[in-house]
Amino acid sequence: MQVGIGLPTVVVGADPRLLAPWARCAEGAFATLAVHERLAYKSLEPFTALAAAAAVTERIRLAALVAIGPLRPAAILAKQAETVHRLSAGRLVLGLGSGPRRDDYELAGVPYPARGRILDRQLARLPDLWQGPRPRLLVGGQSDAALLRMARHGDGWVHGGGPPRTFRAAALSALAAWSDAGRPGRPELWGLGYFALGDAAERGRADLTRYYGFLGGPGARVVAGLLTSPAEVRDFVRAYAESGCDQLVLFPTVPELDQVEQLAEALVGWEG
Repeated sequence: MQVGIGLPTVVVGADPRLLAPWARCAEGAFATLAVHERLAYKSLEPFTALAAAAAVTERIRLAALVAIGPLRPAAILAKQAETVHRLSAGRLVLGLGSGPRRDDYELAGVPYPARGRILDRQLARLPDLWQGPRPRLLVGGQSDAALLRMARHGDGWVHGGGPPRTFRAAALSALAAWSDAGRPGRPELWGLGYFALGDAAERGRADLTRYYGFLGGPGARVVAGLLTSPAEVRDFVRAYAESGCDQLVLFPTVPELDQVEQLAEALVGWEG
């Protein structure tokens, strides 16, 4: 299993000028640099942020985990993703999902109840819209409809975050959907986690609560899983690896550059 790190694009109070040094610092220590997407939130647009990261890195994989496909027309989505893929010399991994937040759809003027149908149409159209080599495509979500989308159109699947046991159970469903669709091999399985190291635990917990609080119980479980010590990081990473995860990305909840260094130090000695 490989381990990546998120950019602080949805962390409230993050200085956008932090992205370049964060990406440069992550380049030598992590396999992937990833972003979330929100629209009705004080955050940075994901493809723009990944393009900025591409400009100051050469090796690290860049991932959208996940972009909310239905918020933009399929042709625009394809153009944005392909542009980042070309700017980064083929390093983009495009994760797509429908997103659970109604306010994002209200702001975009897109009907929330239609989000699944819109994403289905986008995924079907994307192969005809790519104008060059396409990025690897992941599909997020745990519903039966989401797993069917992944099995039909994706190269892999993204779990929404939580303890390793929930990843393990959902991953089995993803593998079953892939097999039921008659796809050869197996999908790439991606997991997410969140961290706030050093003396940043309370600030990180507050940020994560602000971001996921609308989910109620499931959101509380994500907040409760915040990694706040090197030992917790190592145990979490080890458990995800044992659960069959291929790529685990840990997202920051505190926008301070030393968080990159602390996470890298916490992972010293761990080998996937």
